[in-house]
Amino acid sequence: MSRTILTIDDSRTMREMLRATLVAQGFNVIQAEDGQHGVEVLEGLDQDPDVIITDINMPRMDGFQFIESVRGNDEYRAIPILVLTTESDGEKKQRARLAGATGWIVKPFDPTKLVDAINRVAA
Repeated sequence: MSRTILTIDDSRTMREMLRATLVAQGFNVIQAEDGQHGVEVLEGLDQDPDVIITDINMPRMDGFQFIESVRGNDEYRAIPILVLTTESDGEKKQRARLAGATGWIVKPFDPTKLVDAINRVAA
């Protein structure tokens, strides 16, 4: 059974790059355009995704707020969340970790490392 990944990024180009990379590796991919949309998509799913990948800098609801929202819901607390962002600041990494992020990957991403990270946190 293939794993399902929810990707959240306000960049259409990044969403398509993620989709192409992950589908080629056999993952099912569900996409959202920002944190608010991500919460709506997550709540509408019949089955939880195996991993969530979220950007940080997005309109309406940023990645930090999204992570806090997901972690505040007992139903979603165990879903691994990987942050995929252009940010590399240590304070932001710490803030994401405190919010409940499982891992941090800096864009542009290496497809092999991204898939390895997904497999590691979903195991």
